[in-house]
Amino acid sequence: GKTSFSVAALPKAVGPYQHAVAYGGVLYTSAQLPIDAATNALIDGDIAAQTRKAMENLRALLEGCGSSLDKLLICRLYVTDMGQFAAVNEEYGRFFAGIEPPARVCVEVSALARGAAIEIEAAAIL
Repeated sequence: GKTSFSVAALPKAVGPYQHAVAYGGVLYTSAQLPIDAATNALIDGDIAAQTRKAMENLRALLEGCGSSLDKLLICRLYVTDMGQFAAVNEEYGRFFAGIEPPARVCVEVSALARGAAIEIEAAAIL
């Protein structure tokens, strides 16, 4: 059956959703914003800094559920300015140094929660 996860290292879910749900050996994550769990605030910084924080939150989520970055199957990136893609791509790529990156989708959207410049969701092997 379905297993739901809540990870203490992440900002508390503020709506009717789980941090992640697993089914059939696959972990599906809620999208991660560049939020500091300690302050529950959007971090200061450009899109590179926001990408780094969103990826750090995603890594913490994966590890908190018993998975890891090297078990990712796909990441979906939502950005508010595709003109900043090179900065996003460079920072995102740092998280896969020495490991095979997953499949990826990156789309531009008109706005994201909390005024974030990026939000990242994923599916991984559990």
